[in-house]
Amino acid sequence: MVKEKLIKVRKEKKFSQHDVAEHLNISQSQYQRKEKGEIGITNTEWDRIAKLFEIDVEEIKENSEATNVMNNFDNSSGNYVGNNNTYCNVPEFLLESQKDYIDLLKSENQRLKEENQKLKDELKKYQ
Repeated sequence: MVKEKLIKVRKEKKFSQHDVAEHLNISQSQYQRKEKGEIGITNTEWDRIAKLFEIDVEEIKENSEATNVMNNFDNSSGNYVGNNNTYCNVPEFLLESQKDYIDLLKSENQRLKEENQKLKDELKKYQ
């Protein structure tokens, strides 16, 4: 269901879709899909948009069955969100690869810290 009230107020307030998307930290095309009703707008997003427009959320919020069903689903990432929990379907081999890379970065970071300390110690000798 197209969010007519939202679109009307956004245009009255002279905000572009890009402006609102940037405020929500999503892409313009993602925001456009939300206005078209293709994907849901979370309660948090409604609140943030209303704050941006400096109006009450009731002035722009339009509910639809699709929005209610998708309130806890973030289509930009494919994750279910809520209660500070994020669930995602990431293949195990990708997780392992990222863990290995993190370990590599940690060891490189440690090596650089040690090298930095050696250089500081050497510099003290000449002061």
